[in-house]
Amino acid sequence: MGPVPGRVLLLDDHSDLAADVSEILTRELGVKVTVAGDAATGLPLAGAQCFDVVLVDVRLPDASGLELIAPLKQACPRCEVVLLTGNASVESVIEALHAGACGFVLKSFRPEQLVKTVAQALEKAALRREREVYERRYHALVNAADVLVVGLRPGGSVAFFNPKLAELLGVDPAWAVGKPFVASWVDAVDARRFESALASVLDGEAVQELEIGMPDAEGAVRRVRWHLSGARESGAGGIDHVYGIGVDVTARRALERRAASAEALNAMAPLALGLAHEIRNPLNAAVLELHLLARGIERLEQSEAREPMRRRVHVVESEIRRLERLLTEFLELARPRPPEHEALELGRVIAEVVELESQATKRSGVQIEQHLESGARVVGDQAKLKQVVLNLVVNALDAMPEGGRLDLRLGVEADDVVLRVADTGKGIDPRILAEVFDPFFTTKPAGTGLGLAIVRRIVDQHGGRVSLASTPGEGTTAVVRLPCAPSPESAARPS
Repeated sequence: MGPVPGRVLLLDDHSDLAADVSEILTRELGVKVTVAGDAATGLPLAGAQCFDVVLVDVRLPDASGLELIAPLKQACPRCEVVLLTGNASVESVIEALHAGACGFVLKSFRPEQLVKTVAQALEKAALRREREVYERRYHALVNAADVLVVGLRPGGSVAFFNPKLAELLGVDPAWAVGKPFVASWVDAVDARRFESALASVLDGEAVQELEIGMPDAEGAVRRVRWHLSGARESGAGGIDHVYGIGVDVTARRALERRAASAEALNAMAPLALGLAHEIRNPLNAAVLELHLLARGIERLEQSEAREPMRRRVHVVESEIRRLERLLTEFLELARPRPPEHEALELGRVIAEVVELESQATKRSGVQIEQHLESGARVVGDQAKLKQVVLNLVVNALDAMPEGGRLDLRLGVEADDVVLRVADTGKGIDPRILAEVFDPFFTTKPAGTGLGLAIVRRIVDQHGGRVSLASTPGEGTTAVVRLPCAPSPESAARPS
């Protein structure tokens, strides 16, 4: 049996355009296209039928395409949503990504652009189905795998831990016996859901499955998927114990987020380039006019009028710089240039960043301590690696608005050059620690959520690794590991 043709739902009130899109997708991709002219018709269809991709016009007669993303994903959880729009802005792109859009198709589009974007969405939907198949097989083998196991009494106290679970939580299995499982080890956000699932099993209902957060030995919240089932060990009466078999899916969820982010950003690359051109032209004109305005202010005869006007010019300049930085970061993330390869001293790059941020550290009352080992050489792109250090240092300074200590340590460990950037700020909530490298995720009121995502992208390009460790109330440490550059002697030696 061959593969089942993909199913596409098209929400567009322009009948001629809808007919053209249907014809192109049917001919080029062999998919079955269902057309609806408004949200009132389309949403019930999405819920009743299993679609792989939903193409949505941003402007429908009865709804906005952006506002429809969430209801469509709720009605058809396995579908991918692609927006059709005549124009877009950075804000709308970020909003669509947050809402769960897979990509954009800009009107008027070339057929190959439409086909490519929908093909990517279909591939993502197929991968999702394939992953679900593998997950079902995975659950069939869970009892034979090296998994987390807990036994709970009817009151919710621990009857036993297996060593794997005890190691994850950093406790002694014997000490855990008798402790309330939910109150002691289930993240408060998920406590009620776990208690409800436990009560259902104790009432004799079917096996319960749910995913919850559990703080590990270091305080970071791990995502664990539990399979709960009841047992009547006494042979009569109600449930005596509830057995839970758990799988740590933290790494899997992180990989899924990275894959989803990469796919979305890849689909946004053509849009990003177009936006860069359209935004930078007026920005350049604004900077020029602002410069001329500043010169005019200095020529004013009334000296008392100059200072208020200077302040206003400064505010506008800072906002323009912020917009330029946002645009640059978005472009770097959506379509990064390949790194150059040259041997360089990473300590010198760090020293340049410290000098660049010296005024900011003084204003914040932050003391910098540097422990930079000489001879820590890597092969890479100096500008990109400088961006990595700068982003980490700026994040550390932002975490210490009332002062503190910034510790920069550089050394060689085995075959890696290791940079540690530690601050004494308020730290990061363990529940969100796994998400801080995701594009557009931020806890700052005026943040873009791109800084750490760019750090990870650049470090990945250099064959390295980056991680964060944080203790709330004490601070955060970022660790960057990059492969050592060959020594000058070995590089010069003929092979």
